[in-house]
Amino acid sequence: MLPYETINQAEGALGRDLSYWENLWFRYSAKMPDIWLYFHTIWFLIIVFSMVPLPLAILDLAKAKGLQKYKIQPKIYTPKSEVLHCYKSVMYVFFTVIGPLQLISYPFIKFIGIRTSLPLPALWEVIAQLTVYFLVEDWGNYWIHRWLHCKWGYDKIHRIHHEFTTPIGFAAPYAHWAEVLLLGIPSFVGPAIAPGHLITFWLWIALRQMEAIDTHSGYDFPWSPTKLIPFYGGPEYHDYHHYVGGQSQSNFASVFTYCDYIYGTDKGYRYQKEYLMKIRGASVDADNNHKGDESNAQAPYELVEDQKTL
Repeated sequence: MLPYETINQAEGALGRDLSYWENLWFRYSAKMPDIWLYFHTIWFLIIVFSMVPLPLAILDLAKAKGLQKYKIQPKIYTPKSEVLHCYKSVMYVFFTVIGPLQLISYPFIKFIGIRTSLPLPALWEVIAQLTVYFLVEDWGNYWIHRWLHCKWGYDKIHRIHHEFTTPIGFAAPYAHWAEVLLLGIPSFVGPAIAPGHLITFWLWIALRQMEAIDTHSGYDFPWSPTKLIPFYGGPEYHDYHHYVGGQSQSNFASVFTYCDYIYGTDKGYRYQKEYLMKIRGASVDADNNHKGDESNAQAPYELVEDQKTL
């Protein structure tokens, strides 16, 4: 709760007029206890998870022809019943696991210094903190994800997430409750290292969720702005990991690909891409008249079924 009764008091304490956004924040949060503000996080998660994947899911269920050329596994569509099952399962975890976690994690959030006060952070501060959060979470997520692919971790926990060999946006957080908790840990490490404003924390949670939805979307759009982000994995990169499934020892990256490159866990993926480029190049040279043939629109992994263990 802000320690000011009026906007004039806030402006007097800051020694300047409130900005437009600070004025909005004051009007919304001045009389609201910090704990209630923090509980907004779960609602932001639910809204982002429910709305962001929805348009593409509808088009996918309709098998929109205009999108087929961007579909990574164009011959496979997830039935409506499985999409609904996925959504309900994730919502169950949100309310039974993530919701209670919000309740018990509030003291930790206050302890590390996530603030609700004025002034609001400058744009450069938000960008710097988000960069730290993404890098720290990515490194921690890589190692937890890699451990989950050991026999015990996969059989007992991670196999649930891999029920979707053809990922969809709604399946991004579809997982065993223990996996949700384990992979949630790195999400708090960055804010603990570089604590900022609660608004920055909300933005971090929303962006991370949107990134996960993007990489599980099953579509690789060439115009996506994420193509401009250095070392960003993206849907095609993570789709390979799901296609290979439990045997996969490749593409553990959460957001960026640098850990896979450094530790050599992208060799199968790179081999597969090089192999397909050669095969497709030979096919084009053999018969240019079949460029538009629908039979050539096959999943990018169908030609290398024997490489599943890479």
